[in-house]
Amino acid sequence: MSISRRKFLGIVGTAGVTAMVGKPSQAASNKHFKGYPNSTGVLHDTVRCVGCRRCEAACSKVNELPVPEKPFEDLTVLEKKRRTTSTSYTVVNQVQSSDGQKSFIKNQCNHCLEPACASVCFVTAFTKTPEGAVTYNPSVCVGCRYCMIGCPFEIPTYEYDQALTPRVMKCTMCYPRIKEGLLPGCVEACPTEALTYGKRDDLIKIARKRIQSHPDRYLDHIYGEKEMGGTSWLYLSGVPFSQLGLREDLGYKPAPQLTSGALSMVPMVVGLWPVLLTGIYAINKRKEKIAAKEQADAVAKAVAEANAKADEKLTAAKEKAQKDKDAAVIREVKKALEEAAKAQAEEGASKKTFKDQASSKD
Repeated sequence: MSISRRKFLGIVGTAGVTAMVGKPSQAASNKHFKGYPNSTGVLHDTVRCVGCRRCEAACSKVNELPVPEKPFEDLTVLEKKRRTTSTSYTVVNQVQSSDGQKSFIKNQCNHCLEPACASVCFVTAFTKTPEGAVTYNPSVCVGCRYCMIGCPFEIPTYEYDQALTPRVMKCTMCYPRIKEGLLPGCVEACPTEALTYGKRDDLIKIARKRIQSHPDRYLDHIYGEKEMGGTSWLYLSGVPFSQLGLREDLGYKPAPQLTSGALSMVPMVVGLWPVLLTGIYAINKRKEKIAAKEQADAVAKAVAEANAKADEKLTAAKEKAQKDKDAAVIREVKKALEEAAKAQAEEGASKKTFKDQASSKD
Protein backbone atom coordinates (compact mmCIF):
# COMPACT_ATOMS: atom_id res chain seq x y z
CA MET A 1 0.00 0.00 0.00
CA SER A 2 1.41 3.42 -0.97
CA ILE A 3 0.13 6.93 -0.37
CA SER A 4 1.76 10.28 -1.06
CA ARG A 5 2.35 12.79 1.69
CA ARG A 6 0.16 15.41 -0.05
CA LYS A 7 -2.70 12.94 -0.49
CA PHE A 8 -2.41 11.81 3.13
CA LEU A 9 -2.57 15.40 4.45
CA GLY A 10 -5.54 16.09 2.18
CA ILE A 11 -7.44 13.14 3.59
CA VAL A 12 -6.59 14.24 7.14
CA GLY A 13 -7.93 17.72 6.46
CA THR A 14 -11.16 16.42 4.98
CA ALA A 15 -11.68 13.99 7.85
CA GLY A 16 -11.04 16.75 10.36
CA VAL A 17 -13.73 18.98 8.89
CA THR A 18 -16.16 16.08 8.72
CA ALA A 19 -15.46 15.05 12.32
CA MET A 20 -15.84 18.55 13.73
CA VAL A 21 -19.43 18.73 12.55
CA GLY A 22 -20.25 15.32 14.03
CA LYS A 23 -22.02 14.48 17.25
CA PRO A 24 -20.58 15.75 20.56
CA SER A 25 -18.63 13.36 22.72
CA GLN A 26 -20.61 11.16 25.07
CA ALA A 27 -17.60 10.40 27.25
CA ALA A 28 -17.80 13.60 29.28
CA SER A 29 -20.63 15.64 30.72
CA ASN A 30 -21.13 18.58 33.06
CA LYS A 31 -23.97 16.79 34.85
CA HIS A 32 -23.00 15.13 38.13
CA PHE A 33 -23.92 11.46 38.29
CA LYS A 34 -24.58 10.34 41.86
CA GLY A 35 -24.35 6.65 41.11
CA TYR A 36 -26.78 3.88 40.29
CA PRO A 37 -29.41 3.09 42.93
CA ASN A 38 -28.43 0.09 45.05
CA SER A 39 -24.95 -0.05 43.51
CA THR A 40 -22.42 -1.97 45.55
CA GLY A 41 -18.88 -1.34 46.70
CA VAL A 42 -16.23 -2.29 49.21
CA LEU A 43 -15.26 -0.62 52.48
CA HIS A 44 -11.58 -1.01 53.28
CA ASP A 45 -10.93 -0.46 56.99
CA THR A 46 -7.17 0.09 57.06
CA VAL A 47 -7.22 0.04 60.88
CA ARG A 48 -8.21 -3.63 60.75
CA CYS A 49 -5.81 -4.55 57.95
CA VAL A 50 -2.78 -6.60 59.12
CA GLY A 51 -0.98 -6.83 55.77
CA CYS A 52 -1.31 -10.61 55.42
CA ARG A 53 -1.60 -10.37 51.59
CA ARG A 54 -4.33 -13.02 51.46
CA CYS A 55 -6.39 -10.61 49.39
CA GLU A 56 -3.58 -10.54 46.83
CA ALA A 57 -3.47 -14.32 46.66
CA ALA A 58 -7.24 -14.56 46.27
CA CYS A 59 -7.26 -11.90 43.55
CA SER A 60 -4.55 -13.73 41.64
CA LYS A 61 -6.41 -17.04 41.89
CA VAL A 62 -9.84 -15.70 40.96
CA ASN A 63 -8.52 -13.78 37.96
CA GLU A 64 -6.11 -16.56 36.93
CA LEU A 65 -3.11 -14.24 37.01
CA PRO A 66 0.52 -15.42 36.75
CA VAL A 67 2.19 -16.59 39.95
CA PRO A 68 4.57 -13.88 41.26
CA GLU A 69 8.29 -14.48 41.75
CA LYS A 70 7.94 -14.24 45.53
CA PRO A 71 5.12 -16.21 47.21
CA PHE A 72 2.23 -14.34 48.81
CA GLU A 73 3.39 -15.61 52.20
CA ASP A 74 6.59 -13.56 51.81
CA LEU A 75 5.84 -10.33 53.68
CA THR A 76 9.23 -8.77 52.94
CA VAL A 77 7.69 -7.28 49.79
CA LEU A 78 5.77 -4.91 52.07
CA GLU A 79 9.02 -3.12 52.88
CA LYS A 80 8.94 -1.48 49.45
CA LYS A 81 6.08 0.54 48.00
CA ARG A 82 4.43 -1.23 45.10
CA ARG A 83 1.77 -0.39 42.55
CA THR A 84 -0.63 -2.48 40.53
CA THR A 85 0.65 -4.12 37.35
CA SER A 86 -0.78 -6.02 34.41
CA THR A 87 -0.31 -9.22 36.41
CA SER A 88 -1.26 -7.86 39.86
CA TYR A 89 -4.66 -6.21 40.12
CA THR A 90 -4.18 -5.40 43.80
CA VAL A 91 -1.22 -4.83 46.11
CA VAL A 92 -0.90 -4.23 49.84
CA ASN A 93 1.50 -1.52 50.97
CA GLN A 94 2.90 -0.89 54.43
CA VAL A 95 3.41 2.64 55.75
CA GLN A 96 4.99 3.79 58.98
CA SER A 97 4.17 7.05 60.76
CA SER A 98 6.68 9.24 62.56
CA ASP A 99 5.84 7.58 65.90
CA GLY A 100 6.64 4.14 64.45
CA GLN A 101 3.01 3.05 64.01
CA LYS A 102 2.56 0.71 61.03
CA SER A 103 -0.50 0.81 58.82
CA PHE A 104 -1.46 -1.20 55.75
CA ILE A 105 -3.51 -0.26 52.72
CA LYS A 106 -4.80 -2.33 49.84
CA ASN A 107 -4.55 -0.60 46.47
CA GLN A 108 -6.68 -1.48 43.45
CA CYS A 109 -9.16 0.22 41.11
CA ASN A 110 -11.44 2.46 43.19
CA HIS A 111 -14.33 2.08 40.71
CA CYS A 112 -15.27 5.76 40.62
CA LEU A 113 -18.96 6.68 40.29
CA GLU A 114 -17.94 8.71 37.24
CA PRO A 115 -14.68 7.02 36.16
CA ALA A 116 -11.91 9.14 34.69
CA CYS A 117 -10.88 6.18 32.54
CA ALA A 118 -14.35 6.12 30.96
CA SER A 119 -14.51 9.90 30.55
CA VAL A 120 -11.28 10.01 28.51
CA CYS A 121 -11.98 6.86 26.48
CA PHE A 122 -13.42 7.89 23.10
CA VAL A 123 -14.31 4.32 22.12
CA THR A 124 -16.18 3.57 25.38
CA ALA A 125 -13.99 0.63 26.30
CA PHE A 126 -14.78 1.30 29.97
CA THR A 127 -18.24 1.01 31.48
CA LYS A 128 -19.59 1.87 34.91
CA THR A 129 -22.01 -0.95 35.64
CA PRO A 130 -25.19 -0.62 37.74
CA GLU A 131 -23.59 -3.05 40.22
CA GLY A 132 -20.79 -0.53 40.86
CA ALA A 133 -17.86 -2.15 39.06
CA VAL A 134 -15.98 -0.42 36.24
CA THR A 135 -15.43 -2.98 33.49
CA TYR A 136 -13.25 -3.00 30.38
CA ASN A 137 -13.95 -4.26 26.86
CA PRO A 138 -10.68 -5.13 25.07
CA SER A 139 -12.44 -5.78 21.76
CA VAL A 140 -13.02 -2.05 21.16
CA CYS A 141 -9.87 -0.73 22.81
CA VAL A 142 -7.45 0.96 20.40
CA GLY A 143 -4.53 1.01 22.83
CA CYS A 144 -4.31 4.81 23.16
CA ARG A 145 -3.76 4.46 26.94
CA TYR A 146 -5.52 7.75 27.74
CA CYS A 147 -7.11 5.87 30.64
CA MET A 148 -3.68 5.42 32.21
CA ILE A 149 -3.06 9.15 31.98
CA GLY A 150 -6.56 10.13 33.10
CA CYS A 151 -6.80 7.94 36.20
CA PRO A 152 -5.91 10.06 39.26
CA PHE A 153 -5.09 6.91 41.23
CA GLU A 154 -2.63 5.54 38.61
CA ILE A 155 -4.34 2.16 38.44
CA PRO A 156 -4.75 0.96 34.82
CA THR A 157 -1.69 -0.82 33.43
CA TYR A 158 -0.83 -2.09 29.96
CA GLU A 159 0.33 -5.47 28.69
CA TYR A 160 3.49 -4.24 26.98
CA ASP A 161 4.77 -7.81 26.75
CA GLN A 162 1.82 -8.84 24.56
CA ALA A 163 2.73 -7.80 21.02
CA LEU A 164 -0.42 -8.91 19.19
CA THR A 165 -3.28 -8.51 21.67
CA PRO A 166 -2.22 -6.08 24.43
CA ARG A 167 -4.90 -5.10 26.95
CA VAL A 168 -5.42 -2.53 29.67
CA MET A 169 -5.44 -4.48 32.92
CA LYS A 170 -7.04 -3.53 36.24
CA CYS A 171 -9.29 -4.75 39.05
CA THR A 172 -12.86 -5.48 37.96
CA MET A 173 -14.21 -5.80 41.52
CA CYS A 174 -14.69 -9.45 40.51
CA TYR A 175 -17.66 -8.42 38.37
CA PRO A 176 -18.34 -11.96 37.06
CA ARG A 177 -18.55 -13.20 40.67
CA ILE A 178 -20.81 -10.30 41.68
CA LYS A 179 -23.18 -11.18 38.83
CA GLU A 180 -23.37 -14.70 40.26
CA GLY A 181 -24.14 -13.43 43.74
CA LEU A 182 -20.65 -14.16 45.10
CA LEU A 183 -18.27 -11.92 47.03
CA PRO A 184 -15.22 -10.38 45.41
CA GLY A 185 -12.27 -12.73 45.89
CA CYS A 186 -10.30 -10.36 48.13
CA VAL A 187 -13.29 -9.70 50.41
CA GLU A 188 -13.99 -13.40 50.80
CA ALA A 189 -10.36 -14.13 51.72
CA CYS A 190 -9.83 -11.33 54.27
CA PRO A 191 -9.38 -12.93 57.75
CA THR A 192 -9.81 -9.72 59.78
CA GLU A 193 -12.90 -8.30 58.03
CA ALA A 194 -10.87 -5.32 56.90
CA LEU A 195 -12.85 -5.57 53.67
CA THR A 196 -16.64 -5.35 53.65
CA TYR A 197 -18.76 -5.76 50.53
CA GLY A 198 -22.28 -4.42 50.24
CA LYS A 199 -24.48 -1.62 48.98
CA ARG A 200 -22.52 1.62 48.86
CA ASP A 201 -25.10 3.52 50.95
CA ASP A 202 -24.97 0.84 53.62
CA LEU A 203 -21.15 0.87 53.62
CA ILE A 204 -21.16 4.61 54.28
CA LYS A 205 -23.50 4.06 57.24
CA ILE A 206 -21.24 1.30 58.59
CA ALA A 207 -18.19 3.55 58.24
CA ARG A 208 -19.86 6.46 60.04
CA LYS A 209 -20.96 4.16 62.85
CA ARG A 210 -17.39 2.93 63.35
CA ILE A 211 -16.12 6.50 63.42
CA GLN A 212 -18.73 7.50 65.99
CA SER A 213 -18.10 4.41 68.13
CA HIS A 214 -14.30 4.78 68.08
CA PRO A 215 -13.40 8.45 67.48
CA ASP A 216 -9.97 7.80 68.98
CA ARG A 217 -9.30 5.07 66.45
CA TYR A 218 -10.54 6.60 63.19
CA LEU A 219 -10.22 9.90 61.37
CA ASP A 220 -13.58 11.59 60.91
CA HIS A 221 -13.58 11.12 57.16
CA ILE A 222 -14.65 8.44 54.70
CA TYR A 223 -12.26 8.56 51.77
CA GLY A 224 -14.08 7.96 48.51
CA GLU A 225 -17.47 9.17 49.70
CA LYS A 226 -17.02 12.39 47.74
CA GLU A 227 -13.48 12.39 46.30
CA MET A 228 -13.60 12.76 42.49
CA GLY A 229 -17.39 12.69 42.70
CA GLY A 230 -17.34 9.53 44.80
CA THR A 231 -15.97 6.01 44.42
CA SER A 232 -17.35 2.54 44.99
CA TRP A 233 -14.25 1.66 47.01
CA LEU A 234 -14.30 3.45 50.37
CA TYR A 235 -11.57 3.81 53.01
CA LEU A 236 -11.35 4.30 56.76
CA SER A 237 -8.06 5.20 58.42
CA GLY A 238 -6.47 6.12 61.72
CA VAL A 239 -3.70 8.13 60.06
CA PRO A 240 -3.86 10.89 57.41
CA PHE A 241 -4.85 9.38 54.08
CA SER A 242 -1.86 11.04 52.44
CA GLN A 243 0.37 8.83 54.58
CA LEU A 244 -1.38 5.82 53.07
CA GLY A 245 -0.55 7.08 49.59
CA LEU A 246 -4.06 8.35 48.80
CA ARG A 247 -4.30 11.76 47.15
CA GLU A 248 -5.98 14.48 49.18
CA ASP A 249 -5.79 17.12 46.44
CA LEU A 250 -8.45 15.70 44.12
CA GLY A 251 -11.43 17.68 45.34
CA TYR A 252 -15.02 16.57 44.95
CA LYS A 253 -15.58 17.28 41.27
CA PRO A 254 -16.10 14.15 39.16
CA ALA A 255 -13.73 13.45 36.30
CA PRO A 256 -16.17 14.32 33.47
CA GLN A 257 -16.46 17.90 34.74
CA LEU A 258 -12.69 18.18 34.61
CA THR A 259 -12.32 16.61 31.16
CA SER A 260 -15.43 17.85 29.31
CA GLY A 261 -13.57 20.80 27.77
CA ALA A 262 -10.66 18.77 26.53
CA LEU A 263 -12.91 15.96 25.33
CA SER A 264 -15.00 18.29 23.15
CA MET A 265 -12.36 17.50 20.53
CA VAL A 266 -12.86 13.77 20.86
CA PRO A 267 -15.18 13.49 17.80
CA MET A 268 -12.45 14.95 15.65
CA VAL A 269 -9.95 12.50 17.13
CA VAL A 270 -12.36 9.66 16.42
CA GLY A 271 -12.72 10.81 12.83
CA LEU A 272 -9.01 11.24 12.34
CA TRP A 273 -8.03 8.03 14.08
CA PRO A 274 -8.63 5.64 11.13
CA VAL A 275 -6.95 8.06 8.75
CA LEU A 276 -3.98 8.49 11.00
CA LEU A 277 -3.68 4.75 11.40
CA THR A 278 -3.92 4.35 7.63
CA GLY A 279 -1.11 6.85 7.11
CA ILE A 280 1.01 5.27 9.81
CA TYR A 281 0.32 1.84 8.31
CA ALA A 282 1.38 3.04 4.85
CA ILE A 283 4.55 4.62 6.19
CA ASN A 284 5.40 1.54 8.22
CA LYS A 285 4.77 -0.76 5.25
CA ARG A 286 7.05 1.38 3.09
CA LYS A 287 9.70 1.31 5.78
CA GLU A 288 9.31 -2.45 6.03
CA LYS A 289 9.65 -2.80 2.25
CA ILE A 290 12.78 -0.65 2.18
CA ALA A 291 14.19 -2.47 5.19
CA ALA A 292 13.46 -5.83 3.57
CA LYS A 293 15.23 -4.78 0.35
CA GLU A 294 18.20 -3.42 2.26
CA GLN A 295 18.34 -6.64 4.26
CA ALA A 296 18.13 -8.75 1.09
CA ASP A 297 20.90 -6.68 -0.53
CA ALA A 298 23.03 -6.97 2.57
CA VAL A 299 22.49 -10.74 2.70
CA ALA A 300 23.31 -11.09 -1.02
CA LYS A 301 26.47 -9.02 -0.58
CA ALA A 302 27.51 -11.03 2.46
CA VAL A 303 26.89 -14.30 0.59
CA ALA A 304 28.89 -13.07 -2.40
CA GLU A 305 31.78 -12.00 -0.19
CA ALA A 306 31.64 -15.31 1.65
CA ASN A 307 31.64 -17.22 -1.64
CA ALA A 308 34.56 -15.18 -2.95
CA LYS A 309 36.55 -15.83 0.19
CA ALA A 310 35.64 -19.50 0.01
CA ASP A 311 36.79 -19.65 -3.62
CA GLU A 312 40.07 -17.99 -2.68
CA LYS A 313 40.61 -20.44 0.14
CA LEU A 314 39.70 -23.37 -2.13
CA THR A 315 42.09 -22.21 -4.87
CA ALA A 316 44.87 -21.72 -2.34
CA ALA A 317 44.16 -25.14 -0.86
CA LYS A 318 44.25 -26.74 -4.32
CA GLU A 319 47.53 -25.01 -5.19
CA LYS A 320 49.06 -26.10 -1.91
CA ALA A 321 47.81 -29.64 -2.40
CA GLN A 322 49.27 -29.72 -5.93
CA LYS A 323 52.58 -28.39 -4.69
CA ASP A 324 52.61 -30.95 -1.90
CA LYS A 325 51.74 -33.66 -4.42
CA ASP A 326 54.50 -32.57 -6.82
CA ALA A 327 57.01 -32.41 -3.98
CA ALA A 328 55.98 -35.86 -2.84
CA VAL A 329 56.41 -37.26 -6.38
CA ILE A 330 59.86 -35.69 -6.69
CA ARG A 331 60.83 -37.13 -3.33
CA GLU A 332 59.64 -40.58 -4.30
CA VAL A 333 61.43 -40.44 -7.70
CA LYS A 334 64.62 -39.30 -6.06
CA LYS A 335 64.32 -42.02 -3.47
CA ALA A 336 63.70 -44.62 -6.16
CA LEU A 337 66.74 -43.46 -8.16
CA GLU A 338 68.93 -43.56 -5.10
CA GLU A 339 67.73 -47.04 -4.23
CA ALA A 340 68.29 -48.19 -7.84
CA ALA A 341 71.80 -46.73 -7.87
CA LYS A 342 72.56 -48.36 -4.57
CA ALA A 343 71.24 -51.70 -5.76
CA GLN A 344 73.31 -51.40 -8.95
CA ALA A 345 76.41 -50.59 -6.98
CA GLU A 346 75.83 -53.51 -4.66
CA GLU A 347 75.32 -55.80 -7.68
CA GLY A 348 78.56 -54.57 -9.30
CA ALA A 349 80.46 -55.14 -6.11
CA SER A 350 79.02 -58.63 -5.78
CA LYS A 351 80.04 -59.53 -9.34
CA LYS A 352 83.56 -58.31 -8.77
CA THR A 353 83.89 -60.34 -5.62
CA PHE A 354 82.72 -63.45 -7.41
CA LYS A 355 85.16 -62.84 -10.26
CA ASP A 356 88.05 -62.37 -7.87
CA GLN A 357 87.20 -65.59 -6.10
CA ALA A 358 87.09 -67.49 -9.39
CA SER A 359 90.48 -66.17 -10.47
CA SER A 360 92.07 -67.22 -7.20
CA LYS A 361 90.92 -70.79 -7.67
CA ASP A 362 92.51 -70.97 -11.08
